[in-house]
Parts: sequence; C-alpha cells; structure tokens
Amino acid sequence: MSHPKATCRSSVERYSDALVSLSRSIHAEPELAYREHRSAAMVADLAEREGFQVERGVAGLDTAFTATYGSGDLVIGLCAEYDALPEVGHACGHNIIAASSTGAAIALRDVADELGVTIKLVGTPAEESGGGKVQLLEHGVFDGFGLAMMVHPAPYEAVASPSLAIIDLEIEYTGRASHAAAAPQLGVNAADALTIAQVAIGLARQHLEPKQMIHGIVTHGGAAPNIVPATAAGQFYLRAVDHESLQRLVDKIEGCFTAGAVGTGCSLEIRPISAEYQELAPDPWLASAYREAVTELGRAPMSPQDELLRLTGSTDMGNVTRALPGIHPSIAIDCGDAVNHQPEFAAACATPSGDRAVLDGALALAWTAVAAATDPAQRERLLTGAGSRVARAGGAA
Repeated sequence: MSHPKATCRSSVERYSDALVSLSRSIHAEPELAYREHRSAAMVADLAEREGFQVERGVAGLDTAFTATYGSGDLVIGLCAEYDALPEVGHACGHNIIAASSTGAAIALRDVADELGVTIKLVGTPAEESGGGKVQLLEHGVFDGFGLAMMVHPAPYEAVASPSLAIIDLEIEYTGRASHAAAAPQLGVNAADALTIAQVAIGLARQHLEPKQMIHGIVTHGGAAPNIVPATAAGQFYLRAVDHESLQRLVDKIEGCFTAGAVGTGCSLEIRPISAEYQELAPDPWLASAYREAVTELGRAPMSPQDELLRLTGSTDMGNVTRALPGIHPSIAIDCGDAVNHQPEFAAACATPSGDRAVLDGALALAWTAVAAATDPAQRERLLTGAGSRVARAGGAA
C-alpha cells in the first residue's frame, strides 16, 4: 500500500465514530428537498471543525455549501446529498452519501499537500426533487473541478451503472364547479379530464420505446363528491434512456394530457417541477480506479456487462458527469429483499451494514482520488479538461 492510501485508511479509521454518528443523526431526522437545514449544517459544521473553509448558501440555495481544503491545482469534488423522501424518510440512503463523501474529504485533507490537490466537499440539496446539482452547475459551483464523485447505497454493488434521464411535470386542469346532483349539466369536471389523461397514458404504454417510463400520482382530485371538481392536478415523472428519447416521450405524453382537456372542455396547464436530469456518463478511468479500490476493500462489484442490464432510477449527478469527469457508483448494504424507496431500505440505512458502507465508501472514493492524482497521464487529462469535453460530446446538452 502506498503512503497516501495508508494515510487515507488511517484517517477514515480515526474518524469512523464521527462519520457513523453523522450518518445516523441525518437518518434520525429526515428533511425534504430544500429544507435540509439541520442535515446541511451538521455536514458543514464537521468540515469546518476539521479545517475546511466553508461557504454556506452557495448558488442562492440555503442548504447548499462548499467546504474547501488545500491549494493544489487538481480540484477534487465530493458531493454530499442529504435530502429525504416524503413519508419514508431516508429510503434512498442519502445519510450514507453525506457521511461517506465527508469521510473521503477528511481522508484526502490529510494527503492534500502531498498530492498537490484541493478538496471541495459540496453540499448538494434536493436530489430527490428539484435538481440541486443542476442549479449548482448553472451557478458555476463546479467550475474548475477536475473530477466529482459520490457513492450511493443500494441492494447491490456496482461501479458504472447507467441512469435514466428524467423530467418532472405537474399538470392542472381547470373546469367549472357545480352541484353534482342539482345541476351537473352546468359543471365542467376537471377530475374527468385527469382520468382521460391517465387512460390515454395507459394505452400509450404499449408504444413506448425501450427504457421509456412514466409514473404519476393525483395530487388533487376534488373537494367533495357533491361538487363537480373545478380543478384537478397530478404529478408525473417521465424517464428515458437519453435526452432525445425523453423529448419524444414528452411529446407523446403531452398529447395524452391534451386529450383530457379536449375531451372535457377543461383548460390545461403543464409546468416543469425541476430541471431535466440527464443520464449518467461515468468516466471510464475513474470507474476502473474505483472498482480496483472497492475490490481491495473486499467488496465484489458486478461485472460491467451486468451493470448495463440493471433497471435504474435517475439522478442529477448525471448532469455533473456530463459537465466534467465523475462517477456515481453503488455500494451494497444488507437490506434483505428491500429496494431503494421502501421503508425497509430506510431502516437498513441505519444498521451496522449501512455504517460499514459509510466507511468503505469514504475510503474507496479517497483511494480513487489518490489514484487519479498520482497517475501523471490522468492528472494531466483532468487538469486540461479533456475528459469533460469527451463526456459532453457523447451525450445530451
């Protein structure tokens, strides 16, 4: 083991109690997108106590921050997510993500001068809904980064699984209220418009392209059975393998929404809830370095061929990997038959297996950064930005 790797291991071991405590504390009090005040403060405060220069409220987001250490020319970014899901809490394990990225940042702090790097721990709110990383990108927070990384808990171990592009849409129909028994003929039923749209979407599913998906909920369907609903609303997620396929899906599904309006005489408004999340484009060299690191820690990631066959979700980290070299590997926790976004998975994220994922994830990320910083060819690639240009050329803009 080279000296920087040994130092990183020693650092993670020395801070293991603090990192596990951070993960458990974030898990115990889940906060939703853009409201992660306590969670963001805990991560930022720990970094500040450890000598990082912390800037809070970056990009105009109250729960976003950067924590910087070092002055080297190669800037290594580590993304800390900490938002939770409605009702099921940390069922995607963002407590583990926040703590593992923090652990990697602290480990790299201890070798920053030796490696000639600058460490940037970025607090990234609103991954589940809102697209915090997209806003940070647009405000230049990632400018100058050589690479950006994070690790995500899952039921399986993977290094470079793909993700789907996604757009979140809110639809609202407006009709006319009336007494449902005494004067139904005077009403224009907005809930019927939403029903027609849902039926049209159901019929359209057989014609979807591979890996196109749509799922939605009714967020408002009326006030009382004896009132013809004057308004109805729903929220829909549209996913596809890439930006182009997603745009074709949007065109198709917007026709379904329009059918509801035409069929009932309602008016229709379609509003994007957040920016489009682009599909992941993991940097091949960084992915290979991470695979080597996590394997050295005794984990067994699936093969690259098997990774491509997995169904997966979406993440705003996709936008980051299309702007600069980055990775978003999955680290396995013991969760039985549970999967992400289930209450049982949330419970598993605060267990000894989840704690081990924090520490292994932190060390694997740190070792990946060490490998990049000490490989002359890769260091030069990352410094010149060649990797980011190649990543962007292969995907959506």
